Amino acid sequence: MSLESVRQHLKAFGRDGDILEFATSSATVDEAAAAIGVPPEEIAKTLSVYSADGGSAVLIVVAGDAKLSSGKFKRRFGHKPRFLAADDVEPLTSHPVGGVCPFGVPEGTAVWLDESLRRFARVYPAAGSRSSAIGVDITELESLTGAAGWVDLSQDTETAV
Repeated sequence: MSLESVRQHLKAFGRDGDILEFATSSATVDEAAAAIGVPPEEIAKTLSVYSADGGSAVLIVVAGDAKLSSGKFKRRFGHKPRFLAADDVEPLTSHPVGGVCPFGVPEGTAVWLDESLRRFARVYPAAGSRSSAIGVDITELESLTGAAGWVDLSQDTETAV
C-alpha cells in the first residue's frame, strides 16, 4: 500500500512512472546505492523522529553519508531528537521500516531537507517500499516532497545521534 501511496503522490507531478523497483532490497543506504549504481552519499535517506509532543513524525531527508546532529536538531526544534520506535514507523509515516520516504506521508507530517543534499545534482530517496527508489533532481526535491524547507541538521564537529 505504501508504494501505491507514493505512486499516487508522484502522479500529481507526472513522476509516477519514474519509480525504480528492484528484485533485491534497497532498505539500507548501501543496498540502495548498489541497486541503483550510485555512490552511497547520493542516496537521500529519510530519518524519522518524533515531534515535540510525540504524536507525529518529523521527517528529515539527509545525504546517505550524513548523520543527524543532536545539538543542531535541538536548537532548531527545541527538543532532543528521538527516532521513531519500529512499531510507530508505519502508523506515523505511512511507510514500512526500510521504505520510509518523504512522499505520500500523512497530512501534517513535517518534512525537512538537509543541506547535506545540496552537494548533488540528483539524489535517490526511497519510494515507499523496501525495494524501490526514485531519482530526483535537487532543484525539484522541495516541490516533490512538499517540504517545509531546508535546514542544516547534519553532523560536522558535533555529536550525532
